[in-house]
Amino acid sequence: MRAARLLHMLLLLQNRGRMTTATLADALEVSRRTILRDVDAMTEAGLPVIVFHGPRGGIELGFDYRTRLTGLDADEAEAMGIILSATPPALTAIGRGDAADRARAKIWEAFPDQTRAAMDAARRRFPVRVAQAGTVPEREALARAVRERRIVRLDATGAARKVHPVALVMTPGGWLVRDGLSGDEIAEADWGDINISARRFDA
Repeated sequence: MRAARLLHMLLLLQNRGRMTTATLADALEVSRRTILRDVDAMTEAGLPVIVFHGPRGGIELGFDYRTRLTGLDADEAEAMGIILSATPPALTAIGRGDAADRARAKIWEAFPDQTRAAMDAARRRFPVRVAQAGTVPEREALARAVRERRIVRLDATGAARKVHPVALVMTPGGWLVRDGLSGDEIAEADWGDINISARRFDA
C-alpha cells in the first residue's frame, strides 16, 4: 500500500511540479504528517525531493528528475486492461475514433512487460464488445466548434438561436450541447440546421 502511494506521489510531483503538503495529502487521501514521512522515505531512497518552506513553499523533484516508472497494482492493471480494450462510442461519434485507437496503442506500450501481461490477461477474461454507430456530421461539427470556441447558430424551427458551445454531453437519453450564454443544455433533436461561425467567443 505504501509503495503504491509513494509511486503515486512521485508521478504527481513529476507531472505537476511543486505541490504543497496539503494538496498532496488531499490527492493521496492521507494526512499531512504521512506526506512528510513519505518524503523522508523518498529522500532516503535517493530520490531528489526538495522541500521549500514559507508561504510559497512546497515539495518538488529537483534536477529535472523524470521517471518512466508506470507500474500498477494487480487490480489496477486488470481495470486498465479492460479500459483499453475498446474505443468508447462517444469518441467515434465526434470523429476521434482513429485518434483513440492510436492513443490506446501508445498507452498500452508505455507499461512494463509484467503490467502489460496482466492487462492482456484481463482483456481476454473480460472482453469488451462495443457497438460503434459511426460518426455523425452534426456531432462532429459541434465538437469542432467546442474545441475551437466558435459561435454556432442552431435553426430547428426557423427561429435561429445563437449559442456559445462550451461542452458536448453524452447522456443515456442522447447528446446535448451546453450553451455558455444561457447555461442551457440543448438536446440533439432541437439542433436543426447547424451553422458554425468564423467568429470565436471568450471561454
